[in-house]
Amino acid sequence: MIVVVMGVSGCGKSTVGRKIAERLGCAFRDGDEFHSEANRAKMHAGIPLNDDDRKPWLESIRAYMDEKTSNGQSLVVACSALKQRYRDVLRGPAGNAEFVYLKGDFDLLQGRLAARKDHFFNPNLLRSQFDALEEPTDAVVVDIALPPEAIVDEAVAQLQARAAHRPAA
Repeated sequence: MIVVVMGVSGCGKSTVGRKIAERLGCAFRDGDEFHSEANRAKMHAGIPLNDDDRKPWLESIRAYMDEKTSNGQSLVVACSALKQRYRDVLRGPAGNAEFVYLKGDFDLLQGRLAARKDHFFNPNLLRSQFDALEEPTDAVVVDIALPPEAIVDEAVAQLQARAAHRPAA
């Protein structure tokens, strides 16, 4: 199983993704690790990434997902995946990724970003992420106002329920 934990910056993708991976007994990777230095510099300067910036980033995440899961391993990846077409790249031709959307309101996330230290993302970009966000219709959706453990519990329960209803390959 491939799980992509998605949402705007500050929603808890990395923290929740690591905890989901621990629960599922699989590897975790943060999509931020795949950004080019040029992308990091743009975001740090407060310049939103465009589709051309994101394309090679998303393709490298998908290539990593294919490599790690080619032998049947499960994997959890944290990635903003703001638009449907980005999720389509991550889902891949086999459609073998499940998405967990960590949903929160602007004010809550703005407060979290203001408190966050040592990250390349400029908090002033949050509005541009909300503007770009196309909320998924086919994802597990969890409210980030819940405590972290409750978020993980809800996400894992919904993922397991989906897996139980998926036809065997």
